[in-house]
Amino acid sequence: MSSSSCEAAAQYLAAARRAQRSGERLPESCRPTDCESAVAIQYRVSQLLGTPIGGWKAASPAPDKIHIGPIYARDIYSSSPCPVRPRGVNARIEPEVAFVLKQDLSPRATPYTEAEIRAAIAETRLALEILGGRFADPDSVPFPEKLADALNNQALFVGPAVPHALEQKLDTMPIAVDGSDGFHLSRDGVHPSGHPLAPLVWLANFLSARGEGLKAGQIVTAGSYCGVLDLPLGKPLQVTFGGLGVLSVEFVEANESRAYVKEAH
Repeated sequence: MSSSSCEAAAQYLAAARRAQRSGERLPESCRPTDCESAVAIQYRVSQLLGTPIGGWKAASPAPDKIHIGPIYARDIYSSSPCPVRPRGVNARIEPEVAFVLKQDLSPRATPYTEAEIRAAIAETRLALEILGGRFADPDSVPFPEKLADALNNQALFVGPAVPHALEQKLDTMPIAVDGSDGFHLSRDGVHPSGHPLAPLVWLANFLSARGEGLKAGQIVTAGSYCGVLDLPLGKPLQVTFGGLGVLSVEFVEANESRAYVKEAH
């Protein structure tokens, strides 16, 4: 992909993020066709926005795909109500386990081991990734374009810490969502990578090999236990992650006339 095409794609996606809108696919002249080009566009979007990266989403790679996307600090919430750009009348979310780092994982010549990654984790949090990217019809968009747009990430809602999480069973767990008006859904949760630590190990080494890295304080969310859930707006909800804990949240439609105070996670 030429540098001019990468720049055009990044300008398009950065403008969509600034406007907080979804629209058409990238112009045909600047659509990435491979993962390397898509990641280059991601990187340039971050430069154009000039916004600190507060975290990352990641999943273990497939033979022909990688799953990575920056999550900007301004899009990380930890208090309700949480503003979202809904799809129809619902917030689209994925229940996940996320890791907050207590030290940098800087670029280096040798890969990080799992033991080193574990030692770099300050705490484990329950989290909900909020979906809603810059494409109005993401299901019709080829994977490299989705990757260029950080895989449909809109925001991240960070819930409570889980004590001694890495000593507990994290490969499977039931997920349940309950509302005060009788709303209920439940799923048998299975982590797509077998364990949420695996994507973090991959991400740290992927970024290190590119001369980048992870920073202390960043949070990494590592894959949905049950795919996408459509949750109602304006209702206090309790999301139960098996025996790990309960996350409380209320989603509301983002409104420029309303101020939201974000708390540090």
